[in-house]
Amino acid sequence: MLVDELSASLGERTALINQLRAILLERGFVAPQGKRKLEGFLALLMDEQGGAGLTPRIILLVADARKQWAELDRRIAAFDAEFVRWVKENDEARRLTTIPGIGAIVASALVAAVGRAESFDRGRDLAAWLGLVPRQFTTGGRPKLLGISKRGNKYLRKQLIHGARAALPYVAERDTPLGRWAKGLMSRAHRNVAIVAFANKLARIAWAVLRRHERFAAIRTPVAA
Repeated sequence: MLVDELSASLGERTALINQLRAILLERGFVAPQGKRKLEGFLALLMDEQGGAGLTPRIILLVADARKQWAELDRRIAAFDAEFVRWVKENDEARRLTTIPGIGAIVASALVAAVGRAESFDRGRDLAAWLGLVPRQFTTGGRPKLLGISKRGNKYLRKQLIHGARAALPYVAERDTPLGRWAKGLMSRAHRNVAIVAFANKLARIAWAVLRRHERFAAIRTPVAA
């Protein structure tokens, strides 16, 4: 499946970047955090300084890793373009992209995984299937909420959390029911907790969009946590 191929390529690129960092660190070069900053650091070190301070063998190793990185970037960009084309042709996926924080990749992965969400009676069921609801532990008759279950589709859960992280500040600035809910959430919860709670909300909204065959703007968004 295209989503699995993209996920594999992303994982391969991450592993390659981590390997590059380790190689440089072992030789006294502390690379900056962030993929693009690392690219700039390598360009300066290898292209402008000619690998000064590195042995010929390590220079060849780093050069080969950079070529692999460029090829993975090309492959991932091709996957992204394919997702965008597919979403334009699929009604369900196109409606999902009207939800803040859900782009072409997440929309296509959701449709591929759950179709029109007919297997889920409620939005909470979809969120639970994705592992985005808190686990509960009862002691002395009182339930205690723990971390999210992390069961279900790991890739989709991760992508929804990434989307929630990017969209939450923007949504919280909007004077809408969802925006006011998000703003209140950010004021009372730790940032990471708020992001996961918002990802849970996105999953529930996605369920409503899929089941009702409507765009996000037409959905009466529930604001309860």
